[in-house]
Amino acid sequence: MILVTGGTGLVGTHLIYELLNSGENVRAIKRKNSKTEKVRKIISYYHENPDELLKNLEWTEADILDVFSLEDAMKGIDKVYHVAAIVSFNPKDHQQMIENNIKGTANIVNLCIEHKARLCHVSSVAAIGRDNTQNMVTENEQWVYSKKQSAYGISKFESEREVWRGIAEGLDAVIVNPSIIFGPGHWGEGSSAIFSKVWTGLKFYTKGITGFVGVKDVVHCMIKLMNSNINNERYILNGENVSYKKCFETIALELNVAKPKFFANKFLSGIVWRLEKMRSFIIRKPPLVTRETARTANKKYYFSNEKICLAINYKFEPFQKTVKETALRFLLEHKK
Repeated sequence: MILVTGGTGLVGTHLIYELLNSGENVRAIKRKNSKTEKVRKIISYYHENPDELLKNLEWTEADILDVFSLEDAMKGIDKVYHVAAIVSFNPKDHQQMIENNIKGTANIVNLCIEHKARLCHVSSVAAIGRDNTQNMVTENEQWVYSKKQSAYGISKFESEREVWRGIAEGLDAVIVNPSIIFGPGHWGEGSSAIFSKVWTGLKFYTKGITGFVGVKDVVHCMIKLMNSNINNERYILNGENVSYKKCFETIALELNVAKPKFFANKFLSGIVWRLEKMRSFIIRKPPLVTRETARTANKKYYFSNEKICLAINYKFEPFQKTVKETALRFLLEHKK
């Protein structure tokens, strides 16, 4: 049986669908108050009879910080997909995020060693070292601690170190480092919230460049790696390197709304995140733009997918197609 942590998020829900659709029996972890309806929703996108697949899905209440609940979840498991993590660029969440992501991964690693289970750890390109040049970023880049590293990046880098520690102790594992993930079904959270922001009228764009990848590509690569003989390796999962300007304009075109008109340079971005911080304090909601996100919005990063493409003979979906399919699903749900 396969265990999935973080089964209610964007990657987790699509992963569960792909595993169930291929005939696997899946046990997924959820917290006590977590809602599981999104799994059915995602399955219904691709399968006309969700109940047919859901009969092979078992939910279990557990917390990656609670070793005792994880012990019960690990019974009979031979493969683990560790997707669960806090993702936040809000300074208020930084300490909790770092502790949760690192300690939770350490617990998963220890139990995988104990139960001799194979592990796929979902990290991020945020955990890969990057310089300020326009060189292509590969898996071989060296991480350097600095004030410019995001708290999220630190949490994912340190989480990876737990996996490498486990590998040194005999763990059978692979690590994937996705770029910004696009996919349908989670419109109010994570990177998919960009579609909601463009839909409601995004006014500004930046000239930064970064990598984007479809959620289907992410889970397909994860499954292919886990079903291969590959171990003790990390892979960047990136479909295409695209400017934020092109990204926002492509989404606006597919949603048939106005594209952003105004360029937010470094000075204007600084004003925006400060205003957002003030607005967040007043309305008691997380800021839409933070100092970290504003700082990276005009940076240019190019991520290589050569290693994963050669390893499993994979071809990523074009960015345009990923956006088109995601936008179509968005429109179907928001025009009812």
